[in-house]
Amino acid sequence: MSRWDLVPVDGRAMRILVDGPERDAAAVVVLEHGPGIDRFIEDRVARLAERGWIVAAPDLFHRQPDDGAPPLERVARLRDPELLADLTATVAYLRARGVTAMAVIGFCMGGRCTYLAAAALPDAWRAAGVFYGGNILVPWGDGIPSPFERSSAIACPMIGFFGNEDPNPSPADVDAIDAELARLGVPHDFHRYDGAGHAFLNFTNAERYRPHAADDAWPRLVAFLDAHLS
Repeated sequence: MSRWDLVPVDGRAMRILVDGPERDAAAVVVLEHGPGIDRFIEDRVARLAERGWIVAAPDLFHRQPDDGAPPLERVARLRDPELLADLTATVAYLRARGVTAMAVIGFCMGGRCTYLAAAALPDAWRAAGVFYGGNILVPWGDGIPSPFERSSAIACPMIGFFGNEDPNPSPADVDAIDAELARLGVPHDFHRYDGAGHAFLNFTNAERYRPHAADDAWPRLVAFLDAHLS
């Protein structure tokens, strides 16, 4: 059963939604989309925990006021150095529970953060899964490299899922990321879906949900995690 825990980060308390075994198991970190840790993210956490993994979803918006701002405004406030502090604290939290094998996955802005995590914390992960992560080519903060510019540091295999009707990341963005990972020799497997745009996995959003893509992508992710966390 899922539960909330608190982790100190930069003098603050960050909430983490946790499910699965208490300790001594492989772990999956799930990074939220713009709406936050909502019913969709809770469902993904529960589904992964059913496979016997410890699953942790940190609240990456914990520094922001509860002012009812729309998701895009909340996302625009995020900064990469703070996100990396949150991710580092999440990794430490899991390691304290006897976890040695970890993967990270994320959706939308969480997909971008997954790419950032894979590049900036390369020793933490056995695998990374990116669902339609936009702005991978853009830094969040001044004078720092973008996740894309950090690509050479990625040390784990990556799987990615993208809609061909998505403007961010656009097919051209995905082409650029694909080409860069291939140039660097990073093992990766990208899947692209016609008739799908952004957030095609989100069953809570009837406008964007695309069952044909969702039903193909999720089992592929689970098989990928099985292969690298076993």
